[in-house]
Amino acid sequence: QVQLVESGGGLVQAGGSLRLSCAASGSIFSINAMGWYRRAPGKQRELVAIIYSGGSTNYADSVKGRFTISRDNAKNTVYLQMNSLKPEDTAVYYCAATFPPKYWGQGTQVTVSS
Repeated sequence: QVQLVESGGGLVQAGGSLRLSCAASGSIFSINAMGWYRRAPGKQRELVAIIYSGGSTNYADSVKGRFTISRDNAKNTVYLQMNSLKPEDTAVYYCAATFPPKYWGQGTQVTVSS
């Protein structure tokens, strides 16, 4: 089992920045990737960014150049730095462990006002 605890969401104006954190605990040796997903109102959950155990990353086209996923192995924590935020980035953001995702965090709300 893997437990994930997210933090860092909130309300920000368009053009602003936020950093989300996801701390993992438990059977972290089983984790082959960590990802951030989001679900906007009325939309399906989508993959935003993912970082694999080897360090490679992938991003949704809509966030490329604005969001950066990174990790601190010593702290078992993954981050999502979000810059140049847009109102369409408003969503509940979820951290997930493994790919395909098997473990999920509780979600954190990100609201971007125009």
